[in-house]
Amino acid sequence: MEELEKLQKWLDESRSAVFFGGAGVSTESGIPDFRSVDGLYNQSYRYPPETIISRSFFARDPEEFYRFYREKMLWLDAEPNAAHRKLAELERAGRLAAVVTQNIDGLHQKAGSRVVLELHGSVHRNYCMKCHKSFDAAYVKNAPGIPRCDVCGGVVKPDVVLYEESLDDKTLREAVRRIEAADLLVVGGTSLAVYPAAGLIQYYRGNRLVLINRTPTPYDSQADLILTENIGALMGKLRA
Repeated sequence: MEELEKLQKWLDESRSAVFFGGAGVSTESGIPDFRSVDGLYNQSYRYPPETIISRSFFARDPEEFYRFYREKMLWLDAEPNAAHRKLAELERAGRLAAVVTQNIDGLHQKAGSRVVLELHGSVHRNYCMKCHKSFDAAYVKNAPGIPRCDVCGGVVKPDVVLYEESLDDKTLREAVRRIEAADLLVVGGTSLAVYPAAGLIQYYRGNRLVLINRTPTPYDSQADLILTENIGALMGKLRA
């Protein structure tokens, strides 16, 4: 496959590649994405998913928020797939400088990646909104109804970016810095439809922009290489 060989060559030559990924990176681990035909946005609930996972809904009806969140967003048994594992290998080999991800599942770290910038937070970090004590994802998953702090009784909130909330400024600035310094930018498993995260690609200054996605994206015309295979299957074919 000519495109795969070109990607391999670029990775072999890279010393500061950055991978920017979305929900499609984790679908092969059994975690549904938000926008595909079988994703969360195409299922039926009493409220639309984008309403339920908004800050105002969380404040108004935390019990219903957590019912949805536990059922549809906490996938604690999921395991890294070939894409996560290959990215960790590339980092260890000195080819990949960072992973910038829109995912909140923690699978990049579970696979062994160390420099992971989580634009939308992580299900594995949770905190009491009153006293700020930290809790893991298992505590949230196993708590009855609304998870509450075992010290002060305050409501525990996931450290994930809900609709109506801003991205973490420190994480965003570091993602921009890494992308600006990259000699290769590989974008995978994202429709590039969610802003401000998708806009980060505009900071890439190089001429090796690779898009790996099953469907077209708004940035296809700017890409130097486009591959349409499932990202896990494709990344599994690469050498680190």
